Amino acid sequence: MRSFCLTSVIRILLWSVIWLPIISSAAEDVPLSEETEACILCHESINSGIIHDWKNSRHAQITPAAALQKPALERRISNEAIPPELASTAVGCYECHSLNTADHADSFEHFGYEINIIVSPKDCQTCHLEEATQYANSKKAHAIANLRENPLYHTLVQTTLGVQSYDETGWTHAAASGTTENETCFACHGSEVMVLGMRDVETDFGEITVPHLANWPNQGVGRKNPDGSLGACTSCHPRHSFSIEIARKPYTCSECHLQPDVPAWDVYQESKHGNIFFSQQDQWNWTHVPWRVGQDFQSPTCATCHNSLLTDPSGETVIAERTHDFGARLWVRLFGLIYSHPQPKTGNTTHIRNKDGLPLPTAFDGEIAAEYLLTPEEQTERKNTMKRVCQPCHGPSWTLGHFAQMDSTLAETDQMVYAATQLMQQAWDTGLADPENPFDEHLEKKWVELWLFYANSIRYASAMCGQDYATFKNGWWQLNQNLEYLKTVIQNDSK
Repeated sequence: MRSFCLTSVIRILLWSVIWLPIISSAAEDVPLSEETEACILCHESINSGIIHDWKNSRHAQITPAAALQKPALERRISNEAIPPELASTAVGCYECHSLNTADHADSFEHFGYEINIIVSPKDCQTCHLEEATQYANSKKAHAIANLRENPLYHTLVQTTLGVQSYDETGWTHAAASGTTENETCFACHGSEVMVLGMRDVETDFGEITVPHLANWPNQGVGRKNPDGSLGACTSCHPRHSFSIEIARKPYTCSECHLQPDVPAWDVYQESKHGNIFFSQQDQWNWTHVPWRVGQDFQSPTCATCHNSLLTDPSGETVIAERTHDFGARLWVRLFGLIYSHPQPKTGNTTHIRNKDGLPLPTAFDGEIAAEYLLTPEEQTERKNTMKRVCQPCHGPSWTLGHFAQMDSTLAETDQMVYAATQLMQQAWDTGLADPENPFDEHLEKKWVELWLFYANSIRYASAMCGQDYATFKNGWWQLNQNLEYLKTVIQNDSK
């Protein structure tokens, strides 16, 4: 039970005297709901960063009703209609934290209001249905299941993270703890937030009772929320500004997409695109919708290529439609599993099986599991979409040449992975390694490094123009080095 003493009441009254004029001033012509005003009166004193972040947000500066009046290409709200009770006030604390409480296991009574701790994509879809629907079909939304429910990937996680110990009986390998998982692989992929019950916590306003959450805090892209929805919009649009500027800048993507396995951020930094970004980003318009090529920015970021609504400098001719399925413009998956391959047809990849029954999009000989992957026609359509993103800044010969080079690089790196896998198969067949866990022995780790780190690095460098990551920085040098090591050890031991 919560205790709410006289001192707490006096504090609230004092804060209302101090902050109510400031709140009203900050809201200006954008009215706040009575519930949101009540939230701010208390939380301004203990969470001032949250409140001021929100005050600077788009949510605080326009009502949904006004947002709907914007021209179609300028809208940041994809629904055609908003519930009447939400339309005429700013999108404040209560408007987000009180939605769909019947679906939320984390819903609780808080000083007279029924609220949820977690705001989920299902809540955000009240105004952003198109974005939430696109995201729900993406690989990011299914990132937990795609990792945990795939026996091979789960084995790789446990082999990588498990704690080893040694005593007189030999070596033991314990499974990774939940804490370690949540700080490593599942920090990006997300984990399931579960309500364990209620607990009492001490606050500046006395003791209050709140839900006790497991696997929280958590902002992984595939987070499973207490209302059953998947994903965290705050992975890219952080609380409580929900800034489009932050989401458009590559720093956001760099939290997860970096070397050695997914070196997109590292490659971008040394590319010509990255060079221009770091030199000129302070001159760009990061908040304009739509995002006008040449007018608002002069070099692509991750968002430019993967999801932003792009137009010509006039803002009238659409180059690429907005999407929150971040693989929707991609035709090929660079992330080798173990080879590059066509993108999967759906974001949920747990059902994919290769011809040998393994949960992989390719067989060990490189043959793709075609029924689960894009057709050649679908790949061509997506590649043409990406070419249209390139063409406002590059001539046809440059664009065509870039994609031809990339196709060649994918074929060559896959050829190297095939050679290494043949050697590894020889090691498994002759007893030099145990195939039961293909990730835990020294030779197997060298094989994994070859395709997970070095082949991937070369592919990303080719796609994003990062020269040294294709050469000496986890590139061809290391790829050949690992292959030579496998050749020397396996072929010599097999003689």
